[in-house]
Amino acid sequence: MKSPCRFLLAFAVIGGACRPTRPADLVVKNTAVYTMAAPAKADAIAVRDGEIVYLGDNAGSDAYIGDSTRVYDLGGRMVLPGFVDTHVHPRGGLSLTECQFDAIGSAQAIVDSVARCAANAPEKPWIRGRGWALPVFPNANPHRRLLDAVVSDRGVYLSAADGHSAWVNSKALQLAGITKATADPPKGRIERDPATGEPTGTLRESAMDLVGRLLPEPTLAERKQGLARALRLANEFGIVSVHDASVDPGFMAAYAELDREGELTTRVIAAQYVDYQSDVSAVVDSLVAWRDRYPGTRYFRPTAAKFFADGVIEAKTAALLEPYLESGGTTGDANFRQGQFDSLATRLDRAGIQIHIHAIGDRGIRMGLDAIAAAARANGPPKAPPIMAHIQLFDPEDIPRFKTLGVVASFQPLWAFADEYITDLTEPVLGPARSRWLYPIGSMVKSGATVAAGSDWTVSSLNPLEAIQVALTRRAPTDSAGPAWIPEEVVSLQTMLEAYTINGASASGDRARSGTLEVGKAADLIVIDRDLFAIPVTEIAKARVLLTLLDGRAVFTSRELR
Repeated sequence: MKSPCRFLLAFAVIGGACRPTRPADLVVKNTAVYTMAAPAKADAIAVRDGEIVYLGDNAGSDAYIGDSTRVYDLGGRMVLPGFVDTHVHPRGGLSLTECQFDAIGSAQAIVDSVARCAANAPEKPWIRGRGWALPVFPNANPHRRLLDAVVSDRGVYLSAADGHSAWVNSKALQLAGITKATADPPKGRIERDPATGEPTGTLRESAMDLVGRLLPEPTLAERKQGLARALRLANEFGIVSVHDASVDPGFMAAYAELDREGELTTRVIAAQYVDYQSDVSAVVDSLVAWRDRYPGTRYFRPTAAKFFADGVIEAKTAALLEPYLESGGTTGDANFRQGQFDSLATRLDRAGIQIHIHAIGDRGIRMGLDAIAAAARANGPPKAPPIMAHIQLFDPEDIPRFKTLGVVASFQPLWAFADEYITDLTEPVLGPARSRWLYPIGSMVKSGATVAAGSDWTVSSLNPLEAIQVALTRRAPTDSAGPAWIPEEVVSLQTMLEAYTINGASASGDRARSGTLEVGKAADLIVIDRDLFAIPVTEIAKARVLLTLLDGRAVFTSRELR
């Protein structure tokens, strides 16, 4: 007679029933477990050796409890698969030690903060910072004179919140040799005083590098510290897997060393940046070499390539199909010629490298889709699903192509409401007809495409719960009432949880081991302090993650559960 336990590991028949031969490491009971699979819900979950060994009712979980089992009785709190952020920049952990302007809403307050930073670091040759918001300044164009008033003897380099502009002082321009006569670099723009032609101190896109290349390079130790700091923050928000969307060789080495040392606290897919000037063969060889150099790592996978199809609408550097309004016919620059884009995508896809594209404007999105289509014609279905991130402005005809081509639509849902970036810098340059197709998450879901989600941190908050609430309300996370912005694009809570779990795992090629809570899968799971399905949607952003497990290992535990 065959054993009734034949499909279960570490079980035996005891008293006519299956019983575990050894206890679990962890049991979570009296909880609302949402599996993102079938069955959809359970009351308890047990974990042993990094895997889920039980899902079911509370009574059944008791058999898994031994003397050394950690037991959490959660009183109805929520358990979910761990979140996947499909577009994020953990290198931003370095900037957490620099001047931060994210919460500062006036030009003078930012300048005062720079002055304090300079006073606190008299030994530093450069004052660096990040996070100033473009709408704070007229035409998103801050002037060097504001910085000169507080720091004139050293260079100042301040990245905008979106990462596509920098603000520098006169000393920085002098050190970089930037004058009235300096030409704009390819794919970049030096903002200039309309009366004199002198640089104002705002640099767009590749023009940022004119000063940025003068900044001291971080050491390997500093890179490791920055990445570890960022990933620990991600764990606090329930994130167990990330797609690092632009990695240079220095950060590749830092990731690899952290993984060898057992210090990575998320799964990491690293996408090496592909420049528009890149040689196709050199790019492919470099990425294949990185991938082959680390075949046995546990959490680090250098297996993707990052393209910037275009810039951003606020600075008029996103590539549009029709001109920006009142811009003299400007449609923005694409960073690649279509044939070049097609060739790179085809070669990378053939080598098994995952394609990850930043695309904001409708022309940038179309060019990215055309490149992926060219790769598919040449190679057949992709070995790894292409990802297109941000995808802000659409020609609606391109929405169905995501499903047809198997492209993962990685939205940043936190941006899908009418803040100052939208009302002051985006809608006025697009007009109402085009603005209707900003962040069409609902339409993409209805098309049947795989919709995932990311933060683009440090550009915006790393917290998925804030982004989920915005996707459900199309209002700011702090707005408890009011009309939804483009209400046709509102989506459901189930949709957004799938975007951050099972669909994120699909984008990572991890569906077989994570993204859902099922017996035999990795115990990548989180505990949230309330059942999101049982509260008003306007309270989702107030929820907190209490516990984050990666392969059954606690990478974050709140004080409440310690």
